[in-house]
Amino acid sequence: MKLERILSVPIFSVVFMVGFVYYVTVFIFIEDCSGLSTSEGSRHAMVFTLLAFLFVFSFFVCVLTDPGGVPPGFVPDVEHSLPSDQEDKTSHVNPRQCDKCSAYKPPRAHHCRVCRRCVLRMDHHCVWINNCVGHRNYKAFVVSVFYATIATTYSWILFLNCVLQKDQDFSGRMPLKIFYIACGVMFLGLTSTLGTLLAWHIYLISHNKTTIEYYDGKRAAWLAKKSGLRPHHPFDVGAFKNFTLVLGPNMLKWLWPTAVSHIKDGLSFPTARDNL
Repeated sequence: MKLERILSVPIFSVVFMVGFVYYVTVFIFIEDCSGLSTSEGSRHAMVFTLLAFLFVFSFFVCVLTDPGGVPPGFVPDVEHSLPSDQEDKTSHVNPRQCDKCSAYKPPRAHHCRVCRRCVLRMDHHCVWINNCVGHRNYKAFVVSVFYATIATTYSWILFLNCVLQKDQDFSGRMPLKIFYIACGVMFLGLTSTLGTLLAWHIYLISHNKTTIEYYDGKRAAWLAKKSGLRPHHPFDVGAFKNFTLVLGPNMLKWLWPTAVSHIKDGLSFPTARDNL
């Protein structure tokens, strides 16, 4: 199953893109600007190699980690799952049954049409990892996006430094000039896209929401305001606590994708009313 997940066009595409960005950054940008034999060039190459390694490692942790499925015979705890009047009903705190699986599903679980099963705390199905992003691999996904953003930003800065150097001369070298322009546009696009994705998931983590819950909650919030109620996401227990629930209580391990001992069974989650 895991081998089949890796042997897919999207995974090979990501690996190819990483290899291309790494080669261009190290053997063209750094070599042309500083030279790999210099201390400055070696330092840049080591930093970028580390960032690339951390991304690749986090990426494959995300690909190979099962996001979490509903245990057979799961039965919800009805007494502790009913939402209050001001809570978002679409956040699925109340008991639900999956029509496709013909079984109960825990809070925050959703059925994935691609994986053909219910996934715990499902965020979305990501084609680039050929897997669902859910309860058990969400941290690895966010960490991989973080390292990818830092790496492409670093590469973009090296590119600008290379282009803006006073002794850089493209006259009479049109193919090289076109290559630099194409790489600059591509790296800027990658940096912007990954940065936006990272910012989006930082926002979601700070409110303890998934992508599905965010879009489900927009209509619920509109209906609540129309009824004169103050909408509140039931799983939002405060920004810092929300981050620790996803990344872990030890901040020194936040950026290590396999530090997931804090991850529970995914069948229940702390809510704001637990503190009342």
